[in-house]
Amino acid sequence: MKKTKQTAVWLSLILAFALALSACGKNSEKTVSSPSAGPASPSAAASELPAEIQALVGTPEVDALKGKKIALIMRLNTGTFSAQYVDGVKKQVAKYGGEVTVMTADNDLAKMAANLDSAVNQHFDGILLDHGDPGALTAGVNKALEAKIPVVAFDSALNGVQGVTNLAQNDQKLAEMTLEQLAKDTGGKGNIVKVWVAGFPPMESRQISYKKFQEKYPDLKEIAAFGDASNPQLDTQNRMEAVLKQYPNKGDISAVFAAWDEFAKGAANAIKQAGRDEIKIYGIDLSDEDLKMIQDPTSPWVASAAVDPSSIGTVQVRYLYQKLHGDQTEATVELEPIFVQRDMLPKDKAVTTADLAQYVPGWGQSDAGNTDYLKALEASVGK
Repeated sequence: MKKTKQTAVWLSLILAFALALSACGKNSEKTVSSPSAGPASPSAAASELPAEIQALVGTPEVDALKGKKIALIMRLNTGTFSAQYVDGVKKQVAKYGGEVTVMTADNDLAKMAANLDSAVNQHFDGILLDHGDPGALTAGVNKALEAKIPVVAFDSALNGVQGVTNLAQNDQKLAEMTLEQLAKDTGGKGNIVKVWVAGFPPMESRQISYKKFQEKYPDLKEIAAFGDASNPQLDTQNRMEAVLKQYPNKGDISAVFAAWDEFAKGAANAIKQAGRDEIKIYGIDLSDEDLKMIQDPTSPWVASAAVDPSSIGTVQVRYLYQKLHGDQTEATVELEPIFVQRDMLPKDKAVTTADLAQYVPGWGQSDAGNTDYLKALEASVGK
C-alpha cells in the first residue's frame, strides 16, 4: 500500500513537470509568432544606420519591394566590361531581395525586341535595357509601360519615350578625354588608326567628339578605320594585322584610338605580336582584364577613359527600384567618366577596379540613385 502511494506521488510529479514544460513551450511559440511583437530587430549593419533609416527597416513600404523579378535585356554580352556590368546588376538586385533573368540578343536588335516582348508577357516586375536602340525597342517599351512595368535603359537613346529613365555615360567626354591624351602624347602629329563601329548610341556620341578632334588636330591623319561588334576582339586583331602589313615601318603609325575596350584588346594583341612597340593605344571602357593589360609595360595599351562597369549596373538597379516604389525619376542620368593611364598605377602590384580608387581619384562606387528607403531595404534583406 505504501509502495502504491509512493508510485502515485511520483506519477503526479512527472505529470506536473510535463504540463509545466508544455505551457512553457506554448508561451515561447506565442512570443515568436505574435503579431504584437513587432518586426524582428535589425542586424548589426542596420543598427549602425542613421535613426531615420533604421525606422524604415521592416515597414510595409520597404518590405513591398522585396521578392521582385527583374529582366535584364541586353543587345550583346561580350567581354569583361559587360561581365562586370551584369555582376553589378545581379548583386544589387540580390541586396534588394530580388531575382534577375538575363536575356541576351547576340547583337540582333530583332531578337532584343522579341526578348523585351517576352519579358512583358511574362509579367516581370521591372525591366532593365542595355545598349538598345529606339527604332527597335520603342514599341516594346511602350507596351511595358502600359502594363505598369517600369523600364530603366542604359546607353539605349530612348530619351524620346516618356516614363523611361535613361542612364548613360558621358560618351562625348569619354572620347574627348582619350583623344586629348593621344594628341598630347603624339605632339599633335602623325598617322592614327580608328577602331569604331556605327549603329550603337554610345558609339555615335563618341564619333561626335572624334570629328571635333579631327578638326582641332589636322596634322593627326586617320589612315585606317574599321570595327565590327559581332566578334570584336578577334576581328580587330585580324584587321589591325593587315594594317600593320600595309604600314610596315616604324613611324608609319603613331597611335590607335579604340572606341571600346574589346577593340583595344584586339589591337593590342596584333601590335604586340608584330613587335611594333612604338604604337600606343588609347581606349574607352575599363575592366579588371583591361587594367591588367594597361599595367603591363610591354603592352601598347597605355590609357583608357571609363565609368566603373559594376557601378553602372548598381545605379541602374537603384533607379528601377525607385520606380517600383512609385517615385518620379529623372528622364536622364549621366555618369561622369574617369581617365586612367599607366603612369597612375603601381608597378609592383596588380590593380583591379575594386581598389583602383586608391590610385585614381574619383573612381569607385557611386551613391547616385540611392535613397533612405533603399538603404533600409538592403539592411532588411541583409538581416
